Amino acid sequence: MTSPLVAEGAAVAAFRSVMLRVQQAAERSGSKPDRVRVVAVSKTKPVALIRQLYDAGHRCFGENYVQEIVEKAPQLPQDVEWHFIGHLQSNKVKTLLGGVPNLAVVETVDNQKIANYLDRMVSTLGRNPLKVLVQVNTSGEESKSGVDPSNCVELAKHVKFSCPNLVFSGLMTIGMPDYTSTPQNFQTLSNCRTEVCKALEMPEEECELSMGMSGDFELAIEMGSTNVRIGSTIFGPREYPKKQE
Repeated sequence: MTSPLVAEGAAVAAFRSVMLRVQQAAERSGSKPDRVRVVAVSKTKPVALIRQLYDAGHRCFGENYVQEIVEKAPQLPQDVEWHFIGHLQSNKVKTLLGGVPNLAVVETVDNQKIANYLDRMVSTLGRNPLKVLVQVNTSGEESKSGVDPSNCVELAKHVKFSCPNLVFSGLMTIGMPDYTSTPQNFQTLSNCRTEVCKALEMPEEECELSMGMSGDFELAIEMGSTNVRIGSTIFGPREYPKKQE
């Protein structure tokens, strides 16, 4: 069994390696490395491991599950920039926003209903306006959340013009798990951004593209990603509890 200390040291070393790869990919694409945000996805990982990365200077972390983020956030400093990157149910909105005062972004708004719930709850709790990304299903898989690319403009308009407590900040996608259609998925999201920015009269550089994970983040950056979500390459494989026999 690996001691926590060894695992923590390994995570920091892996994180530094990832940051170097991000920098190199950004340079290859002709963009500035500081325009690419790395969200360290810490789902199933202990607070001690997140703290190690925090102490190494990183501030941006992502979680997929409401229960996990509301448990971890109070145990870490308030200047952590939390991104919620999992599917969000309307009945969990109050728990998420109430439990994580330093929630920076919800990356997974995929319908008007969840946008409306978030908008109302931000107002009810007296929070500052919340940044959100519209999640687009670029791979056409039924198992994936996200709005169809043909409807992304309509949803982005709804967030921008009908949700005064939300700040439309860009688009997010999850590519195919085996990465076979990754370039097409990323190109589709980029095309969506062009359409959305035209409709909203918004400069493209103000519209984030959250795409790319552990297996494809370098390609994502080369294709214009400004926000990559990296978990296992930094923290190692997910650690799910063993089911009772």
